[in-house]
Amino acid sequence: MSRAQDPPRGFFPFGNPFRMLSPKGSPLSPWLLSLLNNFELLLAERLKKLMPKSKSDILTLSWMKLAMESLCETHTNINTLITDLQLPVSDWEEKWVDVYLDVSVKLLDLCNAFSSELTRLNQGDLYLKCVLHSLQSGSGEKKYLQARSSLDSWRQHVNANNARIENCRAVLDSLVKSLSLPKVKNSDKGKVLMRAFYGVKVQTVYICSVFTAAWSDSTNDLFDLPVSEKPLWAKVFADVQSVVNGEIREMLSSGRSTILKELESVDASVEKLYPMVQDGVGTVEAESFKECVMELGVQAEKLSQGIDQLLEEVDSFFKMTLSGRDVLLCNLRSSDSFSGNAIGEI
Repeated sequence: MSRAQDPPRGFFPFGNPFRMLSPKGSPLSPWLLSLLNNFELLLAERLKKLMPKSKSDILTLSWMKLAMESLCETHTNINTLITDLQLPVSDWEEKWVDVYLDVSVKLLDLCNAFSSELTRLNQGDLYLKCVLHSLQSGSGEKKYLQARSSLDSWRQHVNANNARIENCRAVLDSLVKSLSLPKVKNSDKGKVLMRAFYGVKVQTVYICSVFTAAWSDSTNDLFDLPVSEKPLWAKVFADVQSVVNGEIREMLSSGRSTILKELESVDASVEKLYPMVQDGVGTVEAESFKECVMELGVQAEKLSQGIDQLLEEVDSFFKMTLSGRDVLLCNLRSSDSFSGNAIGEI
C-alpha cells in the first residue's frame, strides 16, 4: 500500500499513455490495434448514452443509475481486455500492485460514501410516510400538528451534511493529481493497456465527481478533465462533460436548495403543503389540499424507488471493485506459490 510520505500518484500505475503511443514508436500489430479500437469504441458508445436528450434529464436518479451502470460495464471491459492481452499478474511489478490496491481502496471509499448518502436520503422517506399517514387517517387539529412535526423533521434530515460526501473531494483529488507515474515495460501490450486504463480512469473520476457535486451542491466538487484528442472516445467525452457540467453549474448558480431532480420535486411538494398544515385548511382550500397531499405521495414514491435502484448499482460497483482486489491478490498468491514450487524442484 502507498505510504503517507509517497508523492501524489494518479489513478493507475502507468505513465502518460499517449507519450508511449507516439508516432515515433513502432506501429501496433493488427491484433493489438483491433483490441484497443474495440475497447475505445465501446467506451465511446457508452459515453454517448450519457448525453442527455434534454437538460432536464441531468441529475435525475435514472440518469445517475445509467452512469453507474456504464461505469460497471467499462470496468468489466477492462478486465476482459487484460485477459485478451494475456498479461499474467505474475508479470506485474510490485509497485504497480501497490498502486492498484491503493486506488481500489479509494474507489471502495467513494462507493461507501455514495451508499451512505443514498441510505440517509432514503431514511427521510419515513418522515414523509408519517406526514401522509397523519393527513390521510388523522382527524382534527392533531393531524396537522403531527404532519407539521414530520415535515420539520424531514427538512432537517435532508438538509444535514454528510461528512463522508464532504471527504470525497480529497479522495478524487488524489486520483487525478498526477499522471507522472512508474512506467510499464516497453511492450506493445503494455502500450495498449495503458491507453485503455486511461479511458477507465477518466470515466470513473468524472462520474464520481458528478455524483459528489450532486450531493454536496457545490461546483467545487465538479471536475473539468482535459483529455487527449487521440482516444476514439475523447470527442464524445468532451461533449458530455461540457453539457452536463454546464447545466450543473447553471442549476447551482440559481440558488436551488438541491439539484437532485427527484429530491427537488419532493421539496417543492413539501413547500406547497407546509403552509396548509401550518394554518389549517378551510373549506375553500380542501380540494387544493387533497391534491397537494396526493402530489407529495407520488413524488415521494418516485424518490424512494429511484434511490433504491441507484443504491443497487452502487453496490454492484462496490462488489466489482472488491472482487477485482480479491482476484489480484489470489493470482499473486498463486504465482508466488508456483514460483516457490518450481524453485524447490530444481
